[in-house]
Amino acid sequence: MTEPRRDWTRDETILAFELYCTIPSSKVTKENEKIKGLADAIGRTPNSVKLKLQNFKSYDPSYTRDGRIGLSHGSKLDGEIVKDFLQNWDSLVFEANKIKEQYHLETKESTDPLIDKSTEFCVPNGYDKLTIQKIRVGQTFFRKSLFSAYDGKCCITGLSIPELLRASHIKPWSKSNDINEKTNPQNGLLLNVLHDTAFDRGYITIDLDYKIIVSDKLDDYTDEFTERTLREYSGKKISLPNRFIPDEKFIEYHNEVVFKG
Repeated sequence: MTEPRRDWTRDETILAFELYCTIPSSKVTKENEKIKGLADAIGRTPNSVKLKLQNFKSYDPSYTRDGRIGLSHGSKLDGEIVKDFLQNWDSLVFEANKIKEQYHLETKESTDPLIDKSTEFCVPNGYDKLTIQKIRVGQTFFRKSLFSAYDGKCCITGLSIPELLRASHIKPWSKSNDINEKTNPQNGLLLNVLHDTAFDRGYITIDLDYKIIVSDKLDDYTDEFTERTLREYSGKKISLPNRFIPDEKFIEYHNEVVFKG
């Protein structure tokens, strides 16, 4: 006998959108273990969860910007949740984590192989325990969402060794606000450790066409390694993510404030 249809709750929809953000679009299938895990926790079928994730595409500007559309069965609540996340990533990601705890879904960083403990994000001194918890939850989400969006590959070189990749903020974390910048995946690039450091120190940046600009400051260094690993990429376009295209306002900030022009 077919179970009666029931509407998705706000909490269920938040969990679904958080999952949408953190698994690659190519892995949104009813066989995906994370989709099956969420389905089991909220009493739905894996196919139902899969369809819900596909519905979010209709409301995701990073997906629809080039004319693509998702499924046509999205609800008003789906659109509201996506809009809420886009306006306040930090709070909604933390709320999703609390809902996971209520449903006994795993929330610990240690269970995710993408989180490299040797390079775990360091929280500055002076924060209370709740704020520290929020920061760690946000940074974990930020890293997972970028790994998902870039298919686990550096957007400059294509390197795919997780331990050698960094979820890099475009507008630095220390300068980003606590509402929709620190955790916002549109404020990030997935970079290998070398280019992450070069980007962070302002030796490279990207323009609004997503092409790499190399600082003239590197002219002081004439060694072959610098030529091969940095200057050689000047003018080349980064590999764009399948969702969460870098936001222009963050790129402009990096160009104007961080980059050593």
